[in-house]
Amino acid sequence: MNGQPDAHLLIVDDDERIRGLLQKFLMRHGFWVTAARDARHARSVLSGLEFDLIVLDVMMPGEDGVALTRSLREAGVKTPVMLLTAKGETDDRITGLEAGADDYLAKPFEPKELLLRINAILRRVPAPSAEAEAPKFLMLGPVRYDVERGEMWRGDDLVRLTATEAQLMKIFSGCPNEPVSRAKLVEDLGRDRGQAQERAVDVQITRLRRKLEADPKQPRYLQTVRGAGYMLAPD
Repeated sequence: MNGQPDAHLLIVDDDERIRGLLQKFLMRHGFWVTAARDARHARSVLSGLEFDLIVLDVMMPGEDGVALTRSLREAGVKTPVMLLTAKGETDDRITGLEAGADDYLAKPFEPKELLLRINAILRRVPAPSAEAEAPKFLMLGPVRYDVERGEMWRGDDLVRLTATEAQLMKIFSGCPNEPVSRAKLVEDLGRDRGQAQERAVDVQITRLRRKLEADPKQPRYLQTVRGAGYMLAPD
């Protein structure tokens, strides 16, 4: 049985061996899988990525899986959660479900059962609207830009943007793969028109490229389009 196409799972378990085995097993069955070592790490990952399902160990040092599930639900996170734990008593299962988990699987378990339960949960998730939606994230090599939050991430690290850089990314992300003239950028930034302001934009583009590009002198993602301006070209 293969995972649902493009389904992205987050595996959270403090046991490195189990975490690795689960990641490899689920990837072999067609899922895209990210792993986190504890609740704190999971929060960092969740702040920059969206997932179709979270597979979450209950017994972790620090914030446990039930507490993290409850916190996510209180914050309005609707991503389905499956709890994994050595605790199999009825009261423990009820506690997990009351915290907002969608399912509860006691260890030890058969990998095939985990796979069946994951696919069952994913089938219950409402299908996305058929209407075309603007992308929530733009991938720029190792850099990920969160369109809704206006945040740029390199792996788990937040890339600090100046106010002008943040404005430029907002402008470019609204029309990816379309060139924007220097004059239009000046206008959208709320600056007075003129060559001096256009040159100032060139300086800001150069600084932004240093945060985006592997080689800012040969930009891959924030390109110069001769005679037309600049263009953001995500993967």
